[in-house]
This record gives sequence, C-alpha cells and structure tokens, in this order.
Amino acid sequence: MNQHYEFGSNNKGPIQDHDLIMRGRRLLDITGVKQVESFDNEEFLLETVMGFLSIRGQNLQMKNLDVDKGVVSIKGRVFEIIYLDDQHPEKAKGFFSKLFK
Repeated sequence: MNQHYEFGSNNKGPIQDHDLIMRGRRLLDITGVKQVESFDNEEFLLETVMGFLSIRGQNLQMKNLDVDKGVVSIKGRVFEIIYLDDQHPEKAKGFFSKLFK
C-alpha cells in the first residue's frame, strides 16, 4: 500500500512542534508532520517541519492519522528512525532513488 497524505496546508499559524514519542518500540506518535510521502508494512516516509523522516521496521501500520493537527501514530516493530537531510546526502539520495524506481 503506497499512499500520499498532505497535512494542514491551509494552516497559516505558527510552525508546529515536532515530537517523537515511542512506547516500547511498538507504538510511535509523531507530531509536526506536513505530509506522508509513502508507507508500507516495512517503511514510512514522512515530511515533518524538521525535514524528511524515515521509519523502518516490521509489520508497520498507521494506527492514527490526524491531518488537521499533523499527527501520525504508527504501530509495529520499529528498527530504525532516520532524518534524511543535508548532513547525509548520499544516504538520502540512495533512499529516494530506491523509492522512485
């Protein structure tokens, strides 16, 4: 399942806070999400107010999606959380090239 969700583009208020809250490596709540670029049961790619965020794991599912508040909740076994930014361009390039093959 590969879908795209865009969040609060009509929000003209202050920049949202961005937080990650993980509970027992099985539940992950993320705020400050601008859009969900793609997701499947092994990987989520989110655009947050602090850059692109990749979450990798096993049996990942979107538990909650609040487009108005920019909140995403993910359940499943989380293996890796990575911000893809200018500090790691080669990793980001490799990730995006795999994503758009």
